[in-house]
Amino acid sequence: MMSKLVLVLNCGSSSLKFAVIDAQTGDEHLSGLAECFNLVDARIKWKMDGNKDQADLGAGAAHREALDFMVNTILASKPDLADQLVAVGHRVVHGGEKYTRSMLITDEVVHGIEECASLAPLHNPAALIGIRAAQASFAALPQVAVFDTAFHQSMPKQAYAYAIPQKLYREHGIRRYGMHGTSHLYVSREAAKALNKAVDDTNVITCHLGNGGSVTAVRGGKSVDTSMGLTPLEGIVMGTRSGDLDPAIIFHLVDNLGYTLEEVNNMLNKQSGLLGLSEVTNDCRGIEEGYADGQKGCTLAMEVFCYRLAKYVASYTVPLKRVDAIIFTGGIGENSDLIRKKVLDHLAIFGYQVDDAANTAARFGNEGVITQAGSPIAMVIPTNEEFVIASDALALI
Repeated sequence: MMSKLVLVLNCGSSSLKFAVIDAQTGDEHLSGLAECFNLVDARIKWKMDGNKDQADLGAGAAHREALDFMVNTILASKPDLADQLVAVGHRVVHGGEKYTRSMLITDEVVHGIEECASLAPLHNPAALIGIRAAQASFAALPQVAVFDTAFHQSMPKQAYAYAIPQKLYREHGIRRYGMHGTSHLYVSREAAKALNKAVDDTNVITCHLGNGGSVTAVRGGKSVDTSMGLTPLEGIVMGTRSGDLDPAIIFHLVDNLGYTLEEVNNMLNKQSGLLGLSEVTNDCRGIEEGYADGQKGCTLAMEVFCYRLAKYVASYTVPLKRVDAIIFTGGIGENSDLIRKKVLDHLAIFGYQVDDAANTAARFGNEGVITQAGSPIAMVIPTNEEFVIASDALALI
């Protein structure tokens, strides 16, 4: 019987997540994270067969060294696992309009990912590093690219078009694309199962909340609107990203306050969001602690985050017409019962009433409905992007 094990790689600008997953059952045989690339404390940690371990990669190490360690040390310690791999699946953030589904990686696909790099400058170049390193380490295995943007290619033009001269779209592809597609796809399908409905008859609003975050309206299993835009900067408040703001602020910062465009770009992507509002941290756990202690900055961050998120959720009732459930997922969505309650309290006009006990229980890997009987449904569903990537990779080979 053919093996179903797929190596999944998720390359960030300074980190690499990896996992070996059974693409049929979702069973995870290996998972790990290499981080702090190009710094003195570059390191790798992993879990295999229930055992956790970690190691230093050496000062200045990056993707190549991390993959070498994974192949020559971690997988080499269990050759039967390495021998069962049938493919490598890569998370690629931006596929533009060119890629509406996952693709076997060829030279042409690599070129296409390169062409989209300007739309995700922190993510696509990192994915290409991972792809090239994996091609060298696993030359005999097919490689598959799974695009964050692909799920959102079903959006109608009224949802993805910006109100700017349309030649910018025709000639340069400037439009809304959306991200986190694998997560929104996974949890919307899991929601259909939980609701005992067919996927094509399920309408949900999915909230993927982490250091980056986005909200998607999923109608009949397809994305019809999403909060991120041309890049991951648009949309809700995030850990260090501003989300939506008046674009004239950029002109004001440059023309009147002496900022350079590079400084504005850095500020909006890396110094804003929860960090900018709180002036303390971008970590939601720290925000919650400060909020509980009455710290003004953390209180402001909490209130703005939940209010803006609730407004997005409310607006997505428009394309759905009927909402079967609101889904919370991602690190914050799965673990912050406080944020979920505050968001749903903002949505009381729709009749949402939180079940406090159920909401508290649905944390740390637990899932379930968090609203009271008779209330419209909101639920927590842990995401599993790696499983989607592994499944797509197996399907393509």
